[in-house]
Amino acid sequence: MTSTAHSHSPADIDQALADAERVCTRRGARLTEQRRRILEQILRTDGVIKAYDLIHALSSDDHSIKPPTVYRTLAFLLEQGLIHRIESLNGFVACSHPGERHESALMICDGCGQITEFHTPEPATQALEAQATAQGFAIDSRMVELHGHCADCRNA
Repeated sequence: MTSTAHSHSPADIDQALADAERVCTRRGARLTEQRRRILEQILRTDGVIKAYDLIHALSSDDHSIKPPTVYRTLAFLLEQGLIHRIESLNGFVACSHPGERHESALMICDGCGQITEFHTPEPATQALEAQATAQGFAIDSRMVELHGHCADCRNA
C-alpha cells in the first residue's frame, strides 16, 4: 500500500508540474498556462482547496479569474487524473499518482486537515464491486474518503 501525504516542497511542485505536462501530452491534451497556474496553486496548498479559494488566491488587482474558468479547469484536471475531488469537503487535492489509473482512498484528518492518499487494496475494491453488482448497481467512479485523526492530532 503506497501512501502519500499532500504537502509539497518547491522541488516537488516543479516535478509534479513536469509530470502533469507529460501526462497531458501523452493524452493529446494541453496544460495551458491557466491550467498550470490552477494546478500549481492546488499543489502549493496543504490540504484541500475549494474553487472559490482558488479564485481568491489567483486573482490580483490587475487580473481576475472568473468562476466558470476555474470550474472548467478543475473538470479538465480531474479528467486528466491530476487532482481528486473530495466530495465531503467540496474541495480538491492534487493526485499523488497523476496519470496512473488507480483505485485510491483518502485519509482526511479532521483535526489538522492533512490528507493522505493511498492505493485501495485489491480485495477491498473487489468487495465493493461485488456488493454493487449484487445490488444491481453500476459504479461510475470510486473514491473512498476516510475521516478521522492523524497520529499527530491523536497524540496532541
